[in-house]
Amino acid sequence: MTKQRETRESVLELIESLDVGAAIPSERQLSVGLGVSRLTVRAALDELVREGYLVRRRGSGTFVAEPKVPKGMDASSFTDDMRARGLTPASRTIELRVFPAGARLGRMLHVSPSEPIVLAKRLRLADGEPMAIELLHVRASLVPGLTAEDLEENSFYELLVNRYGIQIIGGTQTVEPTVTNDEESTALNVPLHSPALLFERVTRASTGDVVEFTSSTYRGDRYRLETELGLGGRPAQPLEIAPVALR
Repeated sequence: MTKQRETRESVLELIESLDVGAAIPSERQLSVGLGVSRLTVRAALDELVREGYLVRRRGSGTFVAEPKVPKGMDASSFTDDMRARGLTPASRTIELRVFPAGARLGRMLHVSPSEPIVLAKRLRLADGEPMAIELLHVRASLVPGLTAEDLEENSFYELLVNRYGIQIIGGTQTVEPTVTNDEESTALNVPLHSPALLFERVTRASTGDVVEFTSSTYRGDRYRLETELGLGGRPAQPLEIAPVALR
């Protein structure tokens, strides 16, 4: 194991003993305590900052970051995911408009290119902290009267069931690594080109109709991928993607 790797593991052990927001020792103190150079300490800390274990505050020092939270790959809502992790979910509607589906969205939603589509751009928060930007696309005929306030005060899936009588039963979802652009970086309060996870989801109702296409960019420093492997003939559990939870 390299010195940098050993240093990283030692600092990780230290982090586990501290509370979220606690300051870690200075580079000089870690260098003396671990018996390695300050350059090695700095490289290890840089790596832990990139991975989301630590956060630097200019003029203040380096602190223990919020832990990553797992997010299920099933057809659950952001609201349900956050509540299940003991976090308080919230949404801020950035944009809400209606426009023709066009060729690409028409194919995804199984409608004609001229079909009116509702686009809702939302900032998703957990305990007041920005976690993701979501672009929701749904046929306007399915959600008449939908407002920005509706999406801020309710889970979209709860609205579908309680107001529109639509039950989501499944769909498909993909996830891939990406980096944040200017708008996403500003909204999520992260540096430009920060690591992120791009989720794209198409869901279907109990009738078999496609209901929504959603594209969401989640902060890479707040989420991790988790999956339960099937062994000995047992089926694998659904893949989970986890937002880094607040400790």
